[in-house]
Amino acid sequence: MFCFVVLLVVGVYAAAAGLVGASGSVGLAKGSVPAAYQHLVQKWGNLCPAINPALLAAQLYQESGWNPKAQSHAAAQGIAQFIPGTWATHGIDGDGDGDRDVWDPADAIPSAASYDCELAGYVKKVPGDTTDNMLAAYNAGAYRVIQYGGVPPYTETRNYVKTIRTLEKSFAAPVTTVEPSRQAAGAIYYAQDKLGTPYLWGGNGTPEHGGRFDCSGLTKAAYASVGIELPRVANDQWNAGPHPARDELLPGDLVFFATDLSDPRSIDHVGIYVGGGYMIDAPRTGAVIRFDKIDTPKYFGATRVTSDGAAALPNGTGDRSVGS
Repeated sequence: MFCFVVLLVVGVYAAAAGLVGASGSVGLAKGSVPAAYQHLVQKWGNLCPAINPALLAAQLYQESGWNPKAQSHAAAQGIAQFIPGTWATHGIDGDGDGDRDVWDPADAIPSAASYDCELAGYVKKVPGDTTDNMLAAYNAGAYRVIQYGGVPPYTETRNYVKTIRTLEKSFAAPVTTVEPSRQAAGAIYYAQDKLGTPYLWGGNGTPEHGGRFDCSGLTKAAYASVGIELPRVANDQWNAGPHPARDELLPGDLVFFATDLSDPRSIDHVGIYVGGGYMIDAPRTGAVIRFDKIDTPKYFGATRVTSDGAAALPNGTGDRSVGS
């Protein structure tokens, strides 16, 4: 099996390197947005030229992780994390029911898009990319963008712009063949070396865990071995890069499984694809790390991990619990 995987990795990457896809408009990748919000994001993400559905999805994910009840220590509220003063000025009645409710995604998502487009209007004459300038205005204020003639030289603001533009790629439906990952082979080799290791829920492979892993602990460690830090939880790892279709999978892609195929928040398992319809995964308590088929009723989709994509995600050590 080892030789099979090595040959498959080399052969598939060589073939994929020359593929070119057709371009098209920005849409949402299948399964990237919870079904309950997909229509809102698709509709309002086309409100003005400065935004698109994938960009709006990236902002909402970054702000709340799709939690409509989210509330920050700074009093930011709802799925779009508006602070009360900003909501009072910029909140709109998105669903036309006669009220403006920051806790209702049917109002908050349209309001986020509307606010983005307002900011884009304020900075439309500023040199540079309009969307980058709009995001910078969202973070630092339109005045600072105008003052500096583009994205201000603030580390926080520049990181915010880069994070959202990177996450945008993980929510967008690919319009060309997704570029192969250069680090994928190393991640596979790491996982192969762990074959036969007993499963441990919450296991990170550390000495105190007896070198054992759960599913997302294995994928995190495999990519850490090649210098890419993934979040700890499987459903956070889903946004670590673009999403190739089932017939475009390459060795090293992360493959995900969920209890609700319309909601990425229900992802509860992840493995590393090795080709031929198989993955290496840490399946469950009582089992060992092994090769398993990916084609099951719970198959959700795949992610081609990128360094920038992983860096844009939560680090998994905050308020999201560990485990598969």
